[in-house]
Amino acid sequence: MAEKKQVKAGEYSASNIQILKGLEAVRKRPAMYIGDITTRGLHHLVYEIVDNSIDEAMAGHASDVIVSINKDESITVEDNGRGIPVDIHKETKKSALEVIMTVLHAGGKFDKDTYKVSGGLHGVGASVVNALSEWCTVEVYRNGQTWIQEYDRGVPRAQVKATGKTKQTGTKTVFMADDQIFRKIKYTFDTLANRLRDLAFLNRGLKIILQDLRPGEEREETFHYKGGLSEFVKYIDQNRIALHKPIYYEDDRDGVQVEIALEYNNSFSDNVFTYCNNVNTIEGGTHLSGFKSALTRSLNNYGTKNNLLKKVNIQGEDTREGLSAVISVKVSEPQFEGQTKTKLGNSEVRGIVESITNEKLSEFLEQNPSIGRKIIDKCISSARSREAAKKARELTRRKSALESNALPGKLADCSISDPSQCEIYLVEGDSAGGSAKQGRDRRFQAILPLKGKILNVEKARLHKILSNDEIKTIITALGTGIGEGDFSHEKLRYHKIIIMTDADVDGSHIRTLLLTFFFRYMRELVEFGNVYIAQPPLYKVKSGKKENYAYDEDEKDDIIKRMGKNGNGKPETAPKVTIQRYKGLGEMNPDQLWETTMDPEKRTLLQVTLENAAEADHIFSTLMGDQVEPRRRFIEKNAKYVRNLDV
Repeated sequence: MAEKKQVKAGEYSASNIQILKGLEAVRKRPAMYIGDITTRGLHHLVYEIVDNSIDEAMAGHASDVIVSINKDESITVEDNGRGIPVDIHKETKKSALEVIMTVLHAGGKFDKDTYKVSGGLHGVGASVVNALSEWCTVEVYRNGQTWIQEYDRGVPRAQVKATGKTKQTGTKTVFMADDQIFRKIKYTFDTLANRLRDLAFLNRGLKIILQDLRPGEEREETFHYKGGLSEFVKYIDQNRIALHKPIYYEDDRDGVQVEIALEYNNSFSDNVFTYCNNVNTIEGGTHLSGFKSALTRSLNNYGTKNNLLKKVNIQGEDTREGLSAVISVKVSEPQFEGQTKTKLGNSEVRGIVESITNEKLSEFLEQNPSIGRKIIDKCISSARSREAAKKARELTRRKSALESNALPGKLADCSISDPSQCEIYLVEGDSAGGSAKQGRDRRFQAILPLKGKILNVEKARLHKILSNDEIKTIITALGTGIGEGDFSHEKLRYHKIIIMTDADVDGSHIRTLLLTFFFRYMRELVEFGNVYIAQPPLYKVKSGKKENYAYDEDEKDDIIKRMGKNGNGKPETAPKVTIQRYKGLGEMNPDQLWETTMDPEKRTLLQVTLENAAEADHIFSTLMGDQVEPRRRFIEKNAKYVRNLDV
């Protein structure tokens, strides 16, 4: 007979198993449901509620959505859809509204008679937002009456009740994010605007209004695009010269709705954005591969048939130079996979998109020969540039092979060889590079000083980019290669690439040039979260023996206030405070640079993400492109938000 053991502290037994009731699981592990509890997760709450309104629009029942940032940082989302059902749910014996707001995996998304396609497929959106809100109120306008229910951290205050008659239909949700969950509750208007703009483009004719009602920040934007994806492509190419008007086509086969708009412009990079059920599939997937395959075949067939190729063999990458396109598919049962679960995996979608594109694009080219000729000429020019870039890459490889050490001479490498443990600092200038080399932890931190500004890749083809010494040095140090067929994320030598520049105009310009380079030619590094921006302090505030570093104006003012108080928090004789403004990293000695900017225990790094690739493309083309007028408008619009201007 087995001897019965007494459970000791630290042992694992049935008594350790917790069963979380209701929405407790969401509050216990919020990141599982919304990604994180930083600014990104905070804004995700808004998207979850908005997606419910968008699903109503996709089902043909809503035409207007209003999103408001209220004075107290609460959020209101209102639509004119059918309104959430309020009748009694058979299984739970509760109002359907209460079930939707308080039970995970409950909603209309599972019933294909209610929603044929949906962005929110898991039935967790509204209940998760409710669980992570200090309070939430839902008003439903349905069947001639107004119904309401209020909640505290996901728990209903009372049953659903009717409050009066109404002629309108729809749902209004008001919620206040919980400060017990989120570190900081402050919404960014532009972050919400970027997402809502995309949704308006993707749902032709839908009107979305975003209001900011906070004192001193009042503004409003309306997103309403009758042209849908065609207007989306025009927006993407707003700062470029388009070669023709957008090509648009749509079709519905085997229950899959396909909608595509594309146009060619005078740039040297491609910008193809893909969506499934309004979800931005930043890693692409079967809809993208189907489109690419059909585009290459259609253009080759057209060029050959009309004797336009001039003995030049155009390949897939040639057909995408200067291409801006938006691919939107609606699928009843989407399968998402990939690193960030944003890659469409439905195998049937590839064939459907490929077939529709072959048919519709070929038909368009035959009917518009002047546009067809412009596109083929662009492809031929790209093919010749690709051959030049191939020779430049081969020359670089041969030169590296002849050298005894293939890594750049000015790279101070780290001793650890495991890429997941290593990081590289791209540092502006030899002076700061010298301080960084002395102050770093040599085991896992590599330093690559950059001399001056790198080439503006927005205005150059790859073969010219490969002739730039600083860019060649970066490519060699990272080890990934560059360009289609040559780039390999698996060969990346450092999983953290940290851009560290001065806090002045030149430093900002260098940072933007580097980000443009990564976004255009090594986008996978951004998609997989490998690129970071160092956050060096702007000020050193000193009073007697006390020294503190401030990273912005507000922090500097807080430090000065604290220095004027004694240990009991009461004011004392005003201290003599010395403030040093750091304009250059070289002004800090190695110890200071380590302590403030490079020590993993104390530093702050800003991770560069592709939350909205279309908006990132728009900003880069505005700041770094050929068109002056859009850049002037951008500066005028954003000048009031500048905090530290170096003049």
